[in-house]
Amino acid sequence: MAIILGLESSCDDTAAALVTSDRRILAQAVVGQNDAHQPFGGVVPEIAARAHVQILPGLVRQVLDEAGLQVAEVDAIAATAGPGLIGGVMVGLLTGKGLALASGKPLIAINHLEGHALSPRLVDPDLGFPYLLLLVSGGHCQLLEVTGIGQYRRLATTIDDAAGEAFDKAAKLLDLGYPGGPAIEALAREGDSTAVPLPRPLVGSGEPHFSFAGLKSAVQRAVQSGTYSAADVAASFQQAVVDCLVDRTRLALETSDAPALVVAGGVAANGAIRAALKQLASDQGRAFSSPPGWLCTDNAAMIAWAGAERYGAGMTDSLDAPARARWPLDEQADKVRGAGVKA
Repeated sequence: MAIILGLESSCDDTAAALVTSDRRILAQAVVGQNDAHQPFGGVVPEIAARAHVQILPGLVRQVLDEAGLQVAEVDAIAATAGPGLIGGVMVGLLTGKGLALASGKPLIAINHLEGHALSPRLVDPDLGFPYLLLLVSGGHCQLLEVTGIGQYRRLATTIDDAAGEAFDKAAKLLDLGYPGGPAIEALAREGDSTAVPLPRPLVGSGEPHFSFAGLKSAVQRAVQSGTYSAADVAASFQQAVVDCLVDRTRLALETSDAPALVVAGGVAANGAIRAALKQLASDQGRAFSSPPGWLCTDNAAMIAWAGAERYGAGMTDSLDAPARARWPLDEQADKVRGAGVKA
């Protein structure tokens, strides 16, 4: 059994966790920065990076104390090395390198997206490879076939904005604050999802990708019209996102023989989205797996678990592993029109 210390600082959540290779979470802690970023309606990179510097050392000490361990008793240090806000990524990765150097333990540089991709396996021991992954978060929206550790084939990505970006923009338009996802979901329960006629970009098309920019613009026009209640806009917007995700995932399932559909990433915490995709998997005769809500959002348990998976496969990294603002899971994937950095 291996014990992995995981560190996460790629955006606005600072996190540390200790996870074992037999799927036990010995300790974990997450400190969010919502209050610091809320006045700006989104994450300010410089504020986030400075907060990571202040918070992360104490969190490492906290989880070690909670587990009753010293760094010398840990088998490896796993730290997010990208993609993300480069200042924050550097804080966590440099902290990991320092701990690895001081303790003589191996470093494992983790792709944050792989943390999400493998997170369901932390809580679902029956989930094996391969599976079709819908990765939906604030910065990413893509469908991938996962055939093993570090083995990803991208089937689709967003040609403009990610689903999480659309949630945050819609919430800002409705004066719901930041982060937008939970606020939209709560307000949508009070509204009529058929009240506002909103587009479903690319739904029904043969193109495999996602698009949410037009939906955001339509929400803006609906709000500015003054015709609809905030609850109806929220409900209609959420339903439009659900319809887009289900349609695009259905198309991917038609081209993949993976026995399971897996949904991960921050947007996967949305109950309506999870329920619709679970029903889709059932309709398609596929198993369904998605981590619990707390494991969908950014955390260090998923980074530690990805580290445990890589450590078990003999995959470690040198201390000169770079921090990366961009780091696609499938580096061989073709560029998509309009997608650019969204890979």
